[in-house]
Amino acid sequence: MNQSSNATILEIVRMSTEDGPGIRTTVFFKGCTLKCAWCHNPESISIRPQLCWVGSRCIGCKTCLSVCRENALTLTETGMQIDRTRCTGCGDCAEECPGTALELMGSQWQLDDLVAEVIKDRAYFETSNGGITISGGEPTIQAGFASQFLKALREKGLHTALDTCGQCSREALEQTLPYAAMVLFDIKLIEPEAHKKLTGHDNTRILDNLLYAADYIRAHVYPSEMWIRTPIIPGATATHGNISGIGQFIASHLDGVVSRWELCAFNNLCRDKYLRLDQSWAFADESLLEKSFLEELAETAKHSGVDPDIVFATGATRLSGY
Repeated sequence: MNQSSNATILEIVRMSTEDGPGIRTTVFFKGCTLKCAWCHNPESISIRPQLCWVGSRCIGCKTCLSVCRENALTLTETGMQIDRTRCTGCGDCAEECPGTALELMGSQWQLDDLVAEVIKDRAYFETSNGGITISGGEPTIQAGFASQFLKALREKGLHTALDTCGQCSREALEQTLPYAAMVLFDIKLIEPEAHKKLTGHDNTRILDNLLYAADYIRAHVYPSEMWIRTPIIPGATATHGNISGIGQFIASHLDGVVSRWELCAFNNLCRDKYLRLDQSWAFADESLLEKSFLEELAETAKHSGVDPDIVFATGATRLSGY
């Protein structure tokens, strides 16, 4: 097994109710193997720490400019310009910024320190049947650390979950699956070419890994269950044909393994993330899904061959005409 004593972690989110059962602490690993056009967490794609600027907090003191060893920062009338070809992500400017206008997305964590940090929430896990989920990005990029982290938590009697997009090596799954009590697996698009166009890869490896994970669950006590999650993205995944196709795949290959299929409604709250990273977003002008349309897709899912009781539609929506 490839092992690592440290990992690049994007953030630790406490009191989550979206990443598995009960109240959970979700550890977001930095780095992703996909580049989904609709990505809600663009700061998670690169494995390197990334600097961002929050203009509303800036007091114009220029302390950051004086400490930047790479001369990567320029404060202009229109805001902070970050030369990302120069910036090394050292974090000196963010550390010295008195207004916290500069933030470094991603930091190095040692294994023991991260374990100690997340078990602070143990009381919440025990009273809610919750636990810890590793997500991303794609946590299997740092599989050596991720597997050790899950193993340490399991040894402490805590419920663990692996949230994966499935675009990873088989070795990475072999390392992490034995220490995950459950698996959250994304199926975004069932058609290979559409998947490649919108995420950068077709879904051949993803579906192969999904079948491997399902067989692993059938053959072992641990993990004990799988959730499937499908992001419902307007103009991309949000079609009756896509949902029906995914449902047929689940019914044909994952029967008895999947206990929940979640249709996760698109949200547009990440617009500012792209701006802070000096990136454009193809879905910046998209509105929330209409509630009635999400309900229609949920009905399509329930009639696709799966057990209707495992289908759940989640996320904010809007009323028709708004």
